[in-house]
Amino acid sequence: MDYRVLLTVFTAVFIAELGDKTQLATMLFAADREVSKFTVFLGASLALILASAIGVLAGGFIAQYVSEKYLHLVAGTGFIVIGLWTLLRA
Repeated sequence: MDYRVLLTVFTAVFIAELGDKTQLATMLFAADREVSKFTVFLGASLALILASAIGVLAGGFIAQYVSEKYLHLVAGTGFIVIGLWTLLRA
């Protein structure tokens, strides 16, 4: 296992997920006193696992047809465009 990649992916996903609408929705579900916190945790965890699995499978599939360099370029450009759009709307 490449621990450097593991740490990089963990850090990127962890930071991206903090304070996003998914975390806020999970907090709202957990705020209900009649709901099991473990059930909310399990549901949110399984949803993130499934979404991540779809991302990994899609990334692996796309990588068979598109070069890694081009994927990095598209992803980086996409993040920059989203960041600029967010700044301009603020």
